[in-house]
Amino acid sequence: MRPYDHLAGDPVLARLIGEVGEPDPFAWFSPERFGPTNFSGMVLHIVSQQISTAVAFVFFDRIKAAAGGFPTPEAILAMGAERLRECGLSGAKAAYLLDLAHRQAGGLLDLEDLAGLDDREVVKTLTEVKGVGVWTAQSFLIAQLHRPDVLPAGDQGIRRAVERAWQLEGLPSVAEVQARGLPWAPYRTYAAALLWRFFYGE
Repeated sequence: MRPYDHLAGDPVLARLIGEVGEPDPFAWFSPERFGPTNFSGMVLHIVSQQISTAVAFVFFDRIKAAAGGFPTPEAILAMGAERLRECGLSGAKAAYLLDLAHRQAGGLLDLEDLAGLDDREVVKTLTEVKGVGVWTAQSFLIAQLHRPDVLPAGDQGIRRAVERAWQLEGLPSVAEVQARGLPWAPYRTYAAALLWRFFYGE
């Protein structure tokens, strides 16, 4: 069964599909932006935390220029905190990137070999990195690993979309979104794409 045929079993999602179509959850993420490795992709995910996409791209492009190409662990470590901050990053994000690079370079983490792990194991592995929370790990699962069953229930856009689509009286909790999304498995990534499209209109 096609993902959106499955989701159409939920009458509210069926209505949303009729209104906004069937977005490809993986087409939003352009590979040329993330680069050729999962490491450079994770760098962009960390840079993008709590700032607009446009600003994140500016900062990431500065890091690329300073690194002489898409960032590698060695390049990030060589840049150090001061040079990373000169690219526009906060001190906290510079520390996050240095921890990520240290773990990857030292063999404590292998971002390039996560295919054999299930979604929960990937989230557990990634959230051991300083500054990487569940939302960032879930974004990585979707953008880098193209996992089909990820619902970022803590995302404000997802929560507000659920509030609006189901005409709730208030913003649902993360647990409420998770519970509502259980029947959408194994295609919750597609449901997330649908809800984002519905809320943001993109």
